[in-house]
Amino acid sequence: MVSKRVTRTLTIVVVVFLLISVTAAGFYFGFSYVLAQNNRFDQLESAFDATGSSPINEATPGSVEIIIPRASDTKDIAEILEKKGMIGNSLMFTILSKFNGFDGSYIAGTHYLIEDLSYDEIMFILTRRPQPVQVTFPEGISYREVKQKLREAGVKFDENVLDNMMRRPNLFIDYDFVKQIKPSTNRDWMLQGYLFPDTYFFDVNSDEETIIRTFLNNTDKKLTQEIYDRAELMNMSMDEAVTLASLIQAEAMNVTEMADIGGVFHNRLEIDKSLSSDTTINYLRQENGLAPVLWLSLAEIEMFNDNAYSTHANIGLPPGPINSPGIAAIEAALWPVDHEFLFFSATGEDGKTLFALTFEQHQANIQNYLNNLENEQNQEDQAETEADTVEP
Repeated sequence: MVSKRVTRTLTIVVVVFLLISVTAAGFYFGFSYVLAQNNRFDQLESAFDATGSSPINEATPGSVEIIIPRASDTKDIAEILEKKGMIGNSLMFTILSKFNGFDGSYIAGTHYLIEDLSYDEIMFILTRRPQPVQVTFPEGISYREVKQKLREAGVKFDENVLDNMMRRPNLFIDYDFVKQIKPSTNRDWMLQGYLFPDTYFFDVNSDEETIIRTFLNNTDKKLTQEIYDRAELMNMSMDEAVTLASLIQAEAMNVTEMADIGGVFHNRLEIDKSLSSDTTINYLRQENGLAPVLWLSLAEIEMFNDNAYSTHANIGLPPGPINSPGIAAIEAALWPVDHEFLFFSATGEDGKTLFALTFEQHQANIQNYLNNLENEQNQEDQAETEADTVEP
């Protein structure tokens, strides 16, 4: 018969064995979990490194869009994730974010997650920059065209909010060039001209202020101290310089003639002669839903005689820029060629421009331009006729 002492000893041995087994199993499964998590992290990081963006996107089956607004803290983000069903406990996410070193590292923008991600994986993804859309804006683009390009790229902005901000430069008074914009009831878009033409990257859910500041930040970098100093030397505000540059940008067929055109405009401004730039009429046509035209009739010009933007009907610069000029046009406005020409006209050949001292010379240049256009049209018509007569 087994003694009580032996029974007690066996019980202790069994209990100890079970405790060791449970501990070993716990260690094994815990270690395996850590290894599995590390492996998932490695795969996730490799996917980011390979493509430069998250492997989870809008096209991923079951993906959920997570929008993190600017200035969101970890608590705000945790609440967003809980509402979206990505986590079960916002407080736990907040605590783990601090414990794992992710607190304060989350990046605003549009992220995509799937349901089977762990808290750690969610934290990892949200600290990586979301995949933006790339949009290129050419020199001479108007604000209306900027909005169109943003929409085509998939940026989801509220047009009414954006329009309202474009009319309120006081919201962006922290930029030096904005401080020089003169408020005017005749000015359509107060910030037009300062959406610098370049290639940008936008989050598809960028808020309206972020969109505008993205442009203005670039403009602030492009308008160097040298440009400010030159504008002051020319007795021009930066707003006047950009406004004149926008006309040069729209008129010039190529960069090499911009400074010559700038010289013509300066000469006309000095003698209080209207700039008579057809580009301002075409700008007004587009603002009123009409297509721009190469050659404006007198009736088409006089249609906008009551508008302050018409440089045919008014002396001096229009109330503000008609487009976003590039640096070459801004430099042409501030460093114009010193000459005596008062007129210029396209030749209709290879983007060249003819300059004239007198109105009579200018009229002769215009006739030359019209003749070239007519010859070009005749050649096209003849080519079409010959193509139609060719036997199949």
